[in-house]
Amino acid sequence: MKPANNARYAAPMVLLHWLMAILIVTAFAVGLKIWSLPLSPLRLKLILGHKSAGIAVLLLLALRVIVRLASHVPPLPAHMSPIEQRLAHLGHLALYVLMLAVPLSGWAMSSAYGIPVVFLGVLHLPEWIASDPTLAEQLRWLHRGLNLLLALTIVGHAFFALKHHFFDHDGMLNRMRLGGSRSMEK
Repeated sequence: MKPANNARYAAPMVLLHWLMAILIVTAFAVGLKIWSLPLSPLRLKLILGHKSAGIAVLLLLALRVIVRLASHVPPLPAHMSPIEQRLAHLGHLALYVLMLAVPLSGWAMSSAYGIPVVFLGVLHLPEWIASDPTLAEQLRWLHRGLNLLLALTIVGHAFFALKHHFFDHDGMLNRMRLGGSRSMEK
């Protein structure tokens, strides 16, 4: 059994982590559902919600970067090799890049289709790409591919968090646990 790492992220980082996780998983699930529905009022409502979730992810990502830069980041466990530590950092960088790229590609796709992005049904965001059906189709495939890559990266992130908890017993999962500072170790 490896020694537990009791260092934790600050509460704002933990809250942003889980709030964004819920938003991203929800936006992904809604995005999958949208493509299976015929054009209907329900589909239009889901599209509006999906776009709002994507814009919310962008806004929370900006806040998260600011909070992360201003917060203490707990060190990785000492038992991790330099290669494992480098891979962990690259995995986190990939998550941040994809959390930016996925909503931006969706916004670009909507602009290219000539469909406005309206945040929470009230705030009309600017179109930043001219309407172009050919480009819109290319951006649709880009958006889908980036979503798949983000989903795979999240699955890998969760897998390694659980590996650290159940196999390495090093307290890594506790770093992002909601609630008090009690250890989950037994």
